[in-house]
This record gives sequence, structure tokens and C-alpha cells, in this order.
Amino acid sequence: MAATSHPPLAPLPEHQPPMGLRERKKLKTRSAIRRATYGLIAEQGYEATTIEQIAEAAEVSPSTVFRYFPTKEDIVLTDDYDPVMAAVLRSRPVDEPPLESLRFVLDQATRSMMTTDHDEVIQRTRLMVDVPAVRARMTESMSSTATLLTDVLVERTGRDADDFEVRIFVAAVLGVLRETSLYWGEHGSQDDLPALIHRALDSLAAGLRL
Repeated sequence: MAATSHPPLAPLPEHQPPMGLRERKKLKTRSAIRRATYGLIAEQGYEATTIEQIAEAAEVSPSTVFRYFPTKEDIVLTDDYDPVMAAVLRSRPVDEPPLESLRFVLDQATRSMMTTDHDEVIQRTRLMVDVPAVRARMTESMSSTATLLTDVLVERTGRDADDFEVRIFVAAVLGVLRETSLYWGEHGSQDDLPALIHRALDSLAAGLRL
């Protein structure tokens, strides 16, 4: 299915639950830390950027940085889309094929990120390509995303919480997302990323033809 065949996307924030004051403050702090990190990395590189510098630029303490992000790699990789993606997936029609549901979720999330955080997405992907520690941590961090999406698909399908097929299916789709992101970054982030994800999912659905 081509990317252009989808209906216009609803704004992703519509799927976010209302936040209280405490949650808004946490989101503001996380965003400030991420912005400071990306700014410093752009100026001096990833390896030269320290947690102490990030804390100073974000006007928080180093302990606050670690409270929100256990590692420097997490600052680069962590965003606030996972629960929103789970909510969007949960809202899809119950009779929609799971691959098409996840296609819609990834398409919507990617388009939203490219609209609101375009430069950060490019910088993050470049770091995933260039910095082994970031790439390794990305693989680890995707496990939490997989758990959230697996839980929703388990609800939709009525399968057991530890269903083997569901876990493999979600892992395969997220593997597609990971490799597509790396490919995109390795080739200068020039392609249309949502279209590239659709192409990759089409390839997964069709299988590798010899």
C-alpha cells in the first residue's frame, strides 16, 4: 500500500490524555534537557558533551538529568511518542489487519515527528548511524515500545499476554522501523521517510522474493 493511499492524518496530540500540572512540568523538564543536549552535540559533538554541561544548559542539576534519563544515549533516543502510539493503535478498527494498524501508527508518528521535530529527527538518526553506543541503546529502548504495542495487540486479538506470534510480529515491524531509520540516515536523510517506511512494510508483507 502506498503512503499516499492513506486518509489525511489526525494530529497526533489529539490522542494524548490530558496532563495535570505535575505531568506538564515533567514534560517541560524532559524537553529542556533534550533541547540542551541536541544543541551541545551540534556545537561540539557527541563524545565531548557531558551530563554536567547538559544540566547547566538546561538549568537543572546533573541528578535531575539522571532522574529523567539514565544514560546520555537515552536523552538522544527517548521521546514521548510511545504511549501516544499505543493509544492510536488501540483506537484503530478491531477488524483492521494488525500490519495495517501498525502501518498507520508508524506513519502518523513519523509524520508528526518530521513536522514538529524535523531537525532533531535528522540529528538523532545521524547519531544512530555514527555512534555505536547510541545504536546499541536504540535496540534496547525499542523493547519498551515493543511491550506497549504487544499489550495492545494482545487486547485486540484476545491472545495470551505472552503470545509468541504477537511478540515476533511486533519485533519484526519494529525491526523494519529500525533498519529503515538507519538506511535513511546512512543515505543523508534525503528520502521521504514515511514513504520509505511504507515501502519497507510492503517488503515485509510480500516476503523476500528470489
